[in-house]
Formats: sequence, C-alpha cells, structure tokens
Amino acid sequence: MVVETRRSTVARTSFAVLIAISICHMLNDMMQVLLPAIYPLLKGGFHLNFAQIGLITLVYQVTASILQPMIGLYTDARPQPFSLPVGMGFTLTGLVGLAFARTYPELLGAAALLGVGSSIFHPESSRIARVASGGAHGFAQSIFQVGGNFGQSLGPLLAAFFILPRGRASMAWFSLAALLGMAILTAVGVWFRASGHARPRVRTAVVAGVKPVSVVVPLVLLGVLMMSKFVYLASINSYYIFYLIHRFHITVQQAQIDLFVFLAAAAAGTMIGGPIGDRIGRRAVIIGSILGVLPFTLVLPYVGLTATVALSVVIGLVLSSAFSAIVVFANDLMPGRVGAVSGLFFGLAFGVAGLGAAGLGVVADWTSITTVYRICAFLPVLGLAALWLPKRIK
Repeated sequence: MVVETRRSTVARTSFAVLIAISICHMLNDMMQVLLPAIYPLLKGGFHLNFAQIGLITLVYQVTASILQPMIGLYTDARPQPFSLPVGMGFTLTGLVGLAFARTYPELLGAAALLGVGSSIFHPESSRIARVASGGAHGFAQSIFQVGGNFGQSLGPLLAAFFILPRGRASMAWFSLAALLGMAILTAVGVWFRASGHARPRVRTAVVAGVKPVSVVVPLVLLGVLMMSKFVYLASINSYYIFYLIHRFHITVQQAQIDLFVFLAAAAAGTMIGGPIGDRIGRRAVIIGSILGVLPFTLVLPYVGLTATVALSVVIGLVLSSAFSAIVVFANDLMPGRVGAVSGLFFGLAFGVAGLGAAGLGVVADWTSITTVYRICAFLPVLGLAALWLPKRIK
C-alpha cells in the first residue's frame, strides 16, 4: 500500500511548472537563434567571410559551454532559482547589442552576452524540469527540450518575415519576449523555493556501489555521441541557408523557410524521444537516433531541392530524438548531480557546436559550402559508440 501510494505521488507531474519552464525555454532559444538566423544580414552588412561567421558562432557557443558546467556544479550544492531571470536579462542585453552593433568586435561582444544568458538558464531550468517530473524524467526532459527546439524553429521565420524586411535594428523588439520570460521565471523561482527544493544540499556519492570507471566510460561515450549530433546540427544552423542559396539559387526568405522546416522537425523529434526512452530504454533511443540518421545524411548532399527539404525533415526528427535520452541517461549515471550533469552536457553541446561551426567555416572558405555537407554526412558513424553504453544502470 505504501509503495502504491508513493507511485501515485510520483506519477503526479507538475504540468503547470513544466509548461512554464518549457515556454521560457522557447523564448530563450527563440532569441538565441536569431543570431544565426540573421547571418545573411551580417555577412552582407559587415562584409564577412565564412570563417568570421564561424567565429561569431564559436564565441557564442564557447561562452555558454565554459560557464554551464561550473554554474551547474555550484547550483547542485546551492540551488539558485532566481538566477533564471538574471540569465534572461543577459540574453536581452545581447539581443539589443546585436540590433545596434556597428563593428565586428561589437558583434562578438553581443554574441558572448547571449552565451552567458544561455549558460545561466539551462542548468537550473533543467533541474526544475526534473523536480517537476513526478518521476517521468524522459517525458519531463522532452517537454522542457521541445520548448527550446520550437523556439529555435521560430528564429528563421522571424528573420524572414520580420527582421529582413525591417532591418537588424528591429531585433530590439524581441526584448519584450525577454521581459515576459523574466516575469514567468520569477514566478517559477517562487514555486521552486516554496516547494523546498531550493535548500542547500549535501553532495551525494556518484552512484552507490559503482566504480568511478563505470561512470566515466559511459560519460565519455555520451560525449562522443554529443559531438556527432551537435557538429552536424552546427552545420545546419550556421550554413544551411548559404548551402541552399548556393546550390539551388533560391531567395534568402525561401532558405529561411526551409531552415524552419528542419528545425520544426527537430522539435517534434525531441518531443518523441523522451517518452519513448521512458518506455523502451534510453540506450535503444540513442542508438536508433544517431546511427539511424546515417543513410539520410549520406544522401542529402547529392539530391535536388525537394528531396533535400524532405530529407532534412527525416534527419531533424531522427537526430533530435537522442538529446533528451542522453541527458537523462547521464543524470541516471550520476544521481544528485542534476545541475552539474545538465550543465556539462548543455555546455558540451554548445562548445562542440561552436568549434564545429568555426572549423566548418574555414572548410567552406577553403573549398565550398557543398563540401561541408559531404564531410558532415559521415558524422553519424560515431553513433557506433552507443553500442558500448551499458544496457542497465545499477
């Protein structure tokens, strides 16, 4: 009876909190993705080459990646729910900086502020999603992630139909979205503190009865899988628009719409991956996601426009289903380290994506933008690393 009562309690998920944190994730990532969405404006307005565009991405992504694990580690011991509106404030400042930057260094500074905002937001918001999960960790992580992915998908549409016609200064209007996010996150912080989860906590052992190597090796394998996934996504986020324009001679607006199609598919894939992982196991989802996308990435650089868009939908759906499973798998390996693990993997995602974007920009300048996608087509081969993940976490 006690067990049944406990299961009944665990089964009750705080949907209001999950939806609130997902909406804020949507607002945060919508504003963050406006940076790569306006790359065509920046390339023409500042006369940038692909390497310089890659450097902007690198500054943004590395700023986020370096800070996120440290913030997550600190908040594991001392949760800081009211840091969330502060992080959104950094995003707001970076957004306004992008709107009115006059020089390339100012663009880099604004990109760095966006990265700081993201680094503060993700570890603590991921913790709140887990607390509100009621035990359905994969489902909660998917709800949280789908908000971010949906926000990312909105970026190209906003750029195509709002920013491009009105100019870069119109980005300042999105500060209203940041203010809305700050208000919602303040309310979430009040709930988190009132629920009793914001108390300082004593650090626990990584996994009782498990040798450190049993944790480190799977974490390294998960890191390899993250590299495969996020370098490929970096090629899409930073250069897909230029690839479509160069290869198929379409307009910037049409290319933005095609990027939205990919990102919307990625959002759907994120929503699907978590619940499936709760049912059939996260290892199976990770293997199917990373390795399963390989045939489609190999074909994409050699087909026409319609087939390219269709393949991008499949790639977005399949590849994005892995991230929720990877984060929850890592959290299961290291219970009591939600902030550190989430910060590490979000930070790794941003850092790998930034380095990948910078390197791919150099490749594009030396060769061609088409070569970038012929190289990236083989990245899912690294999904073979998932076969060595433990089938059961003790």
